[in-house]
Amino acid sequence: MSTEFDTGKLVISLDFELFWGVRDKRTIESYGTNILGVRQVIPALLSAFDKYQVAGTFSTVGFLFARNKEELLAACPAVQPQYANPELSPYHSFSQLGQDEQDDPWHFGYSLLEQVRVNGRHEIGTHTFCHYYCLEPGQTAQAFKEDLRAAKKMAAAKGINVRSLVFPRNQFNEEYLSVCREAGIDSYRGNPESWLYKGRNKNEESLFRRALRILDAYINISGYHCHDHSHVLRGPLVNVAASRFLRPYSRKLAALEPLRLRRIKKAMLHAARHKKLFHLWWHPHNFGVNLEQNMAFLEKILQYYRQLQRDYGFSSATMSGLTDELKQSR
Repeated sequence: MSTEFDTGKLVISLDFELFWGVRDKRTIESYGTNILGVRQVIPALLSAFDKYQVAGTFSTVGFLFARNKEELLAACPAVQPQYANPELSPYHSFSQLGQDEQDDPWHFGYSLLEQVRVNGRHEIGTHTFCHYYCLEPGQTAQAFKEDLRAAKKMAAAKGINVRSLVFPRNQFNEEYLSVCREAGIDSYRGNPESWLYKGRNKNEESLFRRALRILDAYINISGYHCHDHSHVLRGPLVNVAASRFLRPYSRKLAALEPLRLRRIKKAMLHAARHKKLFHLWWHPHNFGVNLEQNMAFLEKILQYYRQLQRDYGFSSATMSGLTDELKQSR
């Protein structure tokens, strides 16, 4: 089997989660502005992707398929994760929810999801139903199975067949790939092959590792993380592995923006030249403040993508789109 794709591939995935993705780390008081900013981020992203003819995978927390609290409560699975740390479970905070998107825009966002769906260019995948942590003590394979079942059912009710998965907090659990396959998931976003990016639970994470990951965004510490054909296909599911997290603009680090852009461009060039996969990802709420600066940075990346497309045939794909291409080439 060839170790090359037919051309280099750019995959972009967005972890679409609103406050459900940060509720155990942030408060609405401290981070609510970022979440509200997603109301402007989604249309800005869709416009930029249309302009440069780039497809994205919006890996969406299943809760966001609910139009209101009543619909959300009705969709919840009977078996829920029983984390050793109960604060990790969003189910315990339902009493604090508003009734719908107008009342509680931090937790409801179906209108945003609908914008993505009607655009027609993009894939809607799953980020699990409840932003499920697959490496945290207390949760089980059965609870994960029920979570995925709820996510699939909720999406299907809206006419969407979710086929790709992004593990919340990148807590990749290899033992759960068989559960994913049984649920009808055929691809996932694995982590880069470096100890810096290996999936860990909340207690195992360290400040040192986080600091090195920040440094790695500006200086090449861990490599390009561009993946060949055989790497993507070597497991039971297609591993559309991550290459780089697109860190948001920081005023404190603004002087280093050229380094951050250069780091991404060099990896893209490597992927284009060698017919490999480059997978860029972030959360819409990362752009929730400093939208102008973040979109300007993204536009430089997308402009470079079009240059590489002209020079090397570099092409854009969603996670499931790439999976389908690989199935056809087998």
